[in-house]
Amino acid sequence: MHNQTTKLLKVGGVALGGGSGVKIQSMTTTKTADVEKTVAQIHALERAGCEIIRLAVSDEADALAIATVKDKIHIPLVADIHFSPKLAVMAIENGADKVRINPGNIGGEAEIKYVADCVKAHNIPVRVGSNTGSIEKHFLAQYGRSANALVESALYNVGILEKFGVNDIVISVKASDVKLTVDAYTVLSNRTSYPLHLGVTEAGTTEAGIVKSAVGIGSLLLNGIGDTIRVSLTDDPVKEVYAAQHILRACGLDQQFVEVVSCPTCGRCEWESMHLAEKVTEFVRPYKKSAKIAVMGCVVNGPGEAKDADLGIAGGKGSCLIFKKGEPYKKVSADCAEVEFFKEIRLLLDGE
Repeated sequence: MHNQTTKLLKVGGVALGGGSGVKIQSMTTTKTADVEKTVAQIHALERAGCEIIRLAVSDEADALAIATVKDKIHIPLVADIHFSPKLAVMAIENGADKVRINPGNIGGEAEIKYVADCVKAHNIPVRVGSNTGSIEKHFLAQYGRSANALVESALYNVGILEKFGVNDIVISVKASDVKLTVDAYTVLSNRTSYPLHLGVTEAGTTEAGIVKSAVGIGSLLLNGIGDTIRVSLTDDPVKEVYAAQHILRACGLDQQFVEVVSCPTCGRCEWESMHLAEKVTEFVRPYKKSAKIAVMGCVVNGPGEAKDADLGIAGGKGSCLIFKKGEPYKKVSADCAEVEFFKEIRLLLDGE
C-alpha cells in the first residue's frame, strides 16, 4: 500500500488531502448560466452523495451565474476553465471555491500570473488537469504518449503556478486508456505530495464507463493513491456519484452504508430472489449506517455463505428462510417472503 499523506487543503468547507478521506465529485451537464436547471441538477447530486461539484464556464454569462448558483447549493463549487484567463478570474471573483485549469491552454506566463494573483487573493485551490489531449509538444516528442509525458506535463504546469506563489494545488493526469491512467498516477504519486484527483477520462457510456473507472480508480485507491474521484460517464451525473460510492465501498474506504450481497442465481433458484435483491438495494440506498443484508437464491448459498450478514433470506421450493447472523430466524411462504423480509429490514435499520 502506498498511503502517502498528501497536503491538506480546503475546497470551500470540505477538507481535501492530508488523510481526510476520499471525496466524491461530479460535473453538471447543464448550461451554467441556466441557474434554475443547474441548481436543480446540483441538488439531485447532493442528495445522491456528491461532495464537490464542477461547472463548465464557457462564457461570461456562466462566470457571472456562479454567484447565484453558489447561494442556492450546499457543496463547494469548482469552475472548469479552458482558454480564457479572464473567465477564470471572473469565476473566482463570483465565488468559485476552486478552479480547474490547464495552464498550457490558458495563455503565456503573463496570463497565468493574472490568474495566479486572483487565486492567491481569494485563497482558493487550483486543479491542474493534464490529459492525453493536452500534453505539451516537447514532452510528447521526448516521451511519446506515455505516463511520463502526462506526469512531466502536469508537473511543468504546476511549477509555473508555484513560480507565481500558488501552493494549494490538486493534480490530475487522466487518460481514456485505463493502464496508462494507472501508470501515470502511480508515477505522479511518487513525485509530489499535492492531493490527487483520480479519474479515467472519456470513459464512455454507463456500463463501459463504470467498468473502466472501477478498474482504474479502484486499483489506485487500493494502493493508497488518490484524494478525490470523479467517475466520468456519458449519462446522468447522479449515476457517476452512485458509481463512485460503489468503488469506495468495494475498496473498503466507506463503511457507513448498507451492503446488499446477493448470489447470481442458477437453476436451483425457485423464487424471485433477483427481483427482491434489486428492490432491497434501492430501498437501503439512502441509509448511512453500517449493515449487511443478504438475498440468496437457495440454501446452498445461504445462510452459510452469508453467515456474516446481519439479516438474510434464502429461498426454497414454495418457502423462504429468513436468517440473522447466519442463524435461522423464521420460515415464511414464498408468496409473502418480500413483505416479511422488508419488515425485518425496517426493524434492523429503523428499529421499527
